[in-house]
Amino acid sequence: MRQAGITIAALFSPEHGFAGALDRPGIEDAADPTTGIKVYSLYGKTLRPTPEMLQGLDALVFDIQDVGSRFYTYESTMAYALEAAAKAKISFYVLDRPNPITGTHVEGPLLDEANKSFVGSFPTLPVRHGMTMGELAKMFNAENKWGADLTVIAMQDWNRGDWFDSTGLTWVNPSPNMRSLNAAILYPGLCFLESSKNYSEGRGTDSPFEQTGADFINGRELASYLNKRLIPGVRIYPTSFTPTDSYFKGVRIEGVRYEIINRDVFDSTRLGLEIAAAIQALYPGKIDFTLGKRLIGSDDAIRRIKAGEDPRSIQASYQDALSEFLKVRAKYLIY
Repeated sequence: MRQAGITIAALFSPEHGFAGALDRPGIEDAADPTTGIKVYSLYGKTLRPTPEMLQGLDALVFDIQDVGSRFYTYESTMAYALEAAAKAKISFYVLDRPNPITGTHVEGPLLDEANKSFVGSFPTLPVRHGMTMGELAKMFNAENKWGADLTVIAMQDWNRGDWFDSTGLTWVNPSPNMRSLNAAILYPGLCFLESSKNYSEGRGTDSPFEQTGADFINGRELASYLNKRLIPGVRIYPTSFTPTDSYFKGVRIEGVRYEIINRDVFDSTRLGLEIAAAIQALYPGKIDFTLGKRLIGSDDAIRRIKAGEDPRSIQASYQDALSEFLKVRAKYLIY
C-alpha cells in the first residue's frame, strides 16, 4: 500500500490482536513494533471503531482470514467496522480471502434476533454460511441498509467448492487455537457448548477443536453412543487430556476425539447437535444448554435438545428457514 502512495494512518486489531497470536480478553491499544503506527484494539474497551479513531481517515481496508463460522468474531468485527465507516462516510474495502471450509456447505441453526451478540451479529445467519468475507460484507451492508461505500476486491482462481488445502496457500493460524483445516471443519459444531464453564473443547491441548471432554464424561461411553448414531463423515474415539489453559486447566479429564473420514459429506453442525443430545441423554443436568444460545443461535433448537428430541429431527426443523436464507445469500455471491 505504501508503494502505491497510500498513507497508513492507523491500524485496527480484532479479537486475537494484530498478529492473531493473543488469546485473552481486554486487549489494549498498542503501537506496531515495525512501523510505530497506532494499533486500535477492537477487542478491548470497545468492539467498534469510534468516531475519534476514524477522524481524518479516508478509508478502512479489511484484510483478515475468516474460518467460515458464524461465531468466529472476525465477522462481527468486520460488520461493526463497516457500519462505523458508513456512519463516518468513509470508504470501506474488503480484500477477499477464501472461506477455508468451502463456499458450498451451508449448515446449522439460524441466529434468532434475540440472540444477536459479538459472536453473531446478523440474524438468520446459519452457523456455517458458505460465504467469503467479501460476500458477507455485501450482505451485511445491503440487508442492514447501512449505505456504506463498499468495495470488495475479489480473489482470482478461487472456486466455491475449494477447501483451503486445494488453494495452494499456506495455512497461517488465524487465531492461536485454530491450528489446522481439520479444526476449522470441526469448529462450527464443536463450539456449540463452549459457553459452558464445565466443558472443554480442547483449548490448552495440542488439538483444540478436535477433541472435547469434561470431568463428568466417560470417554468410552460417549464415543460408543455417538458412533452408534452413524453420523456421516466422522469417527469418534475415546481419549483423555490435561488442558494447560482454559477450562480444567491442570486437570486430567476424559472425552472424545473426532476423525473426519469424509469431509464432503460431514456436517459439523449435525455433530454439534449429536454431542449436545448425547450429553443430555447420558449426563442429564450436567450442561445448561441455555448458556449456548448465542452460539447455537436458535432458542427452538435448544428447547428441542433439552426435550431429548432426535438431532436429525432438530436438523429437519430449520430446513425451511435455511432455504429462505439461501435465497437471500444468492444475491451477494461473487464466485
